Amino acid sequence: MPRYLTMVRVNENEMPAGGPSPELMERMGKLIEEMTKAGVLLDTNGLTPTSQGTRVTWSGGKLTVIDGPFTESKEVVGGYAIIQAKDKAEVLEWTKRFLQVHEEHWNITSEIREIAEG
Repeated sequence: MPRYLTMVRVNENEMPAGGPSPELMERMGKLIEEMTKAGVLLDTNGLTPTSQGTRVTWSGGKLTVIDGPFTESKEVVGGYAIIQAKDKAEVLEWTKRFLQVHEEHWNITSEIREIAEG
C-alpha cells in the first residue's frame, strides 16, 4: 500500500496563545488511536516553532546556515503524519477528519504528498 506524508501548515502568528485546548488534544488523541488501530497511521508529531529551527541552503555552490525565527515565513509546517492507505481518497478522508477535530478559530492546511518508493 502506498504511504503518504501529510504536512500540517500553520501561520505561527495566528496560533492560539495557550496552544491547543485540552478538548482539542482529547479529540486528536481519540482520532490518532482510531487511526493506529486501523493500521493506517505510521507516525505523527507536531514540530517546534521556527524560532527553534535552522535552515541550511545550498545555492551557487555555497552553503548558508540561518537560525530561526524566519520572519519572512507566513505559513510553516507545524506537524506531520505518515499514513499508509489503499489510495489517495482514503488518506484524504483521514486528513479531513484530522482537520475537523480543530475548533473554528484554527486556520490550518494539510498538504498530502505520496512518498516516492524506490
